[in-house]
Amino acid sequence: MIAGNTRTSVDTNRLPAEQAGSLNQDGSLLALLKRHQEGVAAMTSGAFTLAAWLLDQFPTLSIALYLLAYLIGGYHKASEGVAALLEERKIDVNLLMLLAAAGAASIGYWLEGGILIFIFALSGAMESYTMQRSSRDLASLLQLKPETALLWENGTEKRVPVESLTPGALVVVKPGAGIPVDGIIREGRSAVNQASITGESLPVEKTVDDEVFAGTINGQGALLVEVTRTNEATLFAKIVQLVREAQNEAPPSHRFMERLEGIYAKTILAITALLLVVPPLFFGWEWQQALYRSMVFLVVASPCALVASIMPAVLSAISTSARKGLLFKGGVHLENLAKVKVVAFDKTGTLTKGRPVVTRILPFQGYSEQELLHIAASIERLSEHPIAQAIVEKAAECGLQLEQPKQFQAFSGKGVTAELAGETWKVGKAEWLGQQHLPETAMQQVAQWQAQGETIVYLANRSGLAGIIAVRDTLRADAPAVIEKLKQLGIKVVMLTGDKRATAESLAQAAGVEEVYAELLPAEKSDIIEQLKQRYGSVAMVGDGVNDAPALARSTVGIAMGGTGSDVSLDVADLVLMNDDLARLPAAISLARKAKRIIRQNICFSLAVILSLVYANFSGEVNLPLGVVGHEGSTLLVILNGLRLLRS
Repeated sequence: MIAGNTRTSVDTNRLPAEQAGSLNQDGSLLALLKRHQEGVAAMTSGAFTLAAWLLDQFPTLSIALYLLAYLIGGYHKASEGVAALLEERKIDVNLLMLLAAAGAASIGYWLEGGILIFIFALSGAMESYTMQRSSRDLASLLQLKPETALLWENGTEKRVPVESLTPGALVVVKPGAGIPVDGIIREGRSAVNQASITGESLPVEKTVDDEVFAGTINGQGALLVEVTRTNEATLFAKIVQLVREAQNEAPPSHRFMERLEGIYAKTILAITALLLVVPPLFFGWEWQQALYRSMVFLVVASPCALVASIMPAVLSAISTSARKGLLFKGGVHLENLAKVKVVAFDKTGTLTKGRPVVTRILPFQGYSEQELLHIAASIERLSEHPIAQAIVEKAAECGLQLEQPKQFQAFSGKGVTAELAGETWKVGKAEWLGQQHLPETAMQQVAQWQAQGETIVYLANRSGLAGIIAVRDTLRADAPAVIEKLKQLGIKVVMLTGDKRATAESLAQAAGVEEVYAELLPAEKSDIIEQLKQRYGSVAMVGDGVNDAPALARSTVGIAMGGTGSDVSLDVADLVLMNDDLARLPAAISLARKAKRIIRQNICFSLAVILSLVYANFSGEVNLPLGVVGHEGSTLLVILNGLRLLRS
């Protein structure tokens, strides 16, 4: 059906051509200059400063070139400084630098002022570059944002806005096209590039009944997809919102630095004014000497490097994480993750796959394992319970042809009854049927399986117990390695679950978790998180379900599984593992700690440079050119140090 639609649809070659045209337009020289206008202005300013210095023998021309260098290089920062002064009544570092450059020019140090403007503009351009890099993930996501879809209705295709689609509608996805909706494949098979959602580098094979996401790219096969979520509720929309939140929320350390900047700048201006007046009046300095030293002080004491110590590093770390399928909702959560001492895992769907599988079959009454499985699966095919689905999936793996049961009836919390091939069957818990008829050896076997964390399903007919099926939620393959890496990072690992203690402890032992809290209600999970915070300090909680939401909200850093996680858990979490890859968690903690180290390095380095240059200025051992190079050079170094996280 889909192949026929492909022939009767719009020209599929048109979209790539339009995309190519868009790319060519975006990559034009004008667009490139606009995107990097601060960097272009800085380099132009530097070029005019160099030309003015080389033409020093022509004073009028030289000064004109210096003025152009000041104007071009300082315009952007001057606009920010004046806006802060007029709108927020705040004196910031931009205004300090412009006053210093103007002061240097006023006493004849045009070259030093030009160098100051050039390096200051260059450092600003590098900060803007960091911001652009951090927002590139959002920009690339928005480019993938689906606008229209091919609605399949009454045997025909119709292109409609994505916003008009409702759950249950069918859409056609052509080869190479973007998938416009979250949905389930109803026809077709293809490899889907999910890098925008999960960070996976290789396409994932998808077939009937598999889930696909808006914003991902279809491969070579055509697909018929049933819509499961409205446009605003898609996983893609949630990711865009998460990235926007991360960009707009500054960490506490940066907010503190911004508050400090205003106080610091006023203090520097006050001291500069005193240096202009006090030495000539009371210490016999010449006015030009006092003006020169006050200009040097204004340059070297300005907090440029201090202000730039935090955000480039934070934004670089967030950008790097986003490319790997780790979405922080803000810089504050990156800082908090670096302080985490305990990681608490939910069990089902987090440490385990969340999908139980049949592990053992023990038949009686002369039945074979295949016969018993055939009976159980034929009855359970009408049930939506996860254990029932596990039995049906096991039968499918074995190639069994199931029958349609009659008089099916489900008893909540107990089991089901049905008639199959003229025989009445019960499938369910031991206390509801049959355990008392178990042979002694079988009872010992069942007790051993239950101690290993397996759930036992009993089958009985009119003759009594016919067999036992053991089902178990299997551990994620990477869970033990992840927990071991967390321990190597000095982090304590605990498990929180609502399951029975025997099941929880068995899985915890296999995963390497030493501390287990079992049989918990959602509110009790939250209470345990609070207790852990009181004992250890910062606690991260990893979960995927609605019942994990209170604990995620209470933890220092809530971490949700983005692929299988519920909408509620995604909403309250601070960090989302988009591809459910637990192996990324130790890497995220390491990256957060590295960002914290780099921020500390930057702050200590910038303070040391400021103090050293201020001392050298008062002792008369630093001139204006050296002060400019030392101060602005330190600003460039802390920005470059933060940019290292882009490659972590």
